[in-house]
Amino acid sequence: MIAVQSPANTSLKKGEVAEVKLRLEVKPGYHVNSNQPADEYLIPLRLSFDTTPLESVSVHFPKPKMEKYPFSEKPLSVYSGAFEIVAKVKSKPDARSGMNFANAKLRYQACTENACLPPKTIDVRIPFELF
Repeated sequence: MIAVQSPANTSLKKGEVAEVKLRLEVKPGYHVNSNQPADEYLIPLRLSFDTTPLESVSVHFPKPKMEKYPFSEKPLSVYSGAFEIVAKVKSKPDARSGMNFANAKLRYQACTENACLPPKTIDVRIPFELF
């Protein structure tokens, strides 16, 4: 229900912070909860890095939309359509120079106006060059 466009190659020097931009697109008719859902029982959108040569410094999400759905008494904090997440990353001290790939996980729960699907986690492969 959500597609992640392959991020552009990122270049960074050891110890420096770089930005990785992930463009996401939610299938029409669906929405996903934001990274800060309106209710604690809702599954938030999360981006986490596996044991990789990159470590996450921070992840910035766009401002969510507040939308009302028939199944909720109050508006929900959601994303729909196309949007971008920006992860600030830096290399781990033992990362090797040259072309590398980092593995991240995107966790989300897609919903329609009537029902929510089970939460899902997808792998995101991030190319980067370390020098």
